[in-house]
Amino acid sequence: MVVLLHNIRSVQNVASIFRTADGVGVERIYLCGITPGPLDRLGHSRTQFIKVSLGSEKNIPYEKKGSTLKAIDVLRKEGYQILSIEQAKNSTPYYKFKSKKEKMALVLGSEVAGLSDAILKKSDKILEIPMEGRKESLNVAVAFGIVAYALKYK
Repeated sequence: MVVLLHNIRSVQNVASIFRTADGVGVERIYLCGITPGPLDRLGHSRTQFIKVSLGSEKNIPYEKKGSTLKAIDVLRKEGYQILSIEQAKNSTPYYKFKSKKEKMALVLGSEVAGLSDAILKKSDKILEIPMEGRKESLNVAVAFGIVAYALKYK
């Protein structure tokens, strides 16, 4: 499993995803668009990132990518099934989905805007976490943890 993080703004969310990704055995994380990484633009460690990730960034390879769409195209050519986590008309509850492929790429989007229609159109499947309360969504790092573990251990 690989993960693409599209325009996630919060350093703490990204660091939390790294920590959970380490726990679930993710192969690689792609930091797309404005998504921050463990290092700032000057190459210095981000204190808040390290505090939340607890060093997990040392265990998982990661790459900065300018375009999520181009990264998806490359991963598809490498045989990955593209699974976006988003609420959409044509989404499937994550717990009903069974992958026929071992190679999965999970795509998660911005805390505010989510994933664009262009990304959703390139997805093989859109998975959602049903929401029964008054809030419409979960924190992106929490959503990642729920879906990643469910897919890994089905």
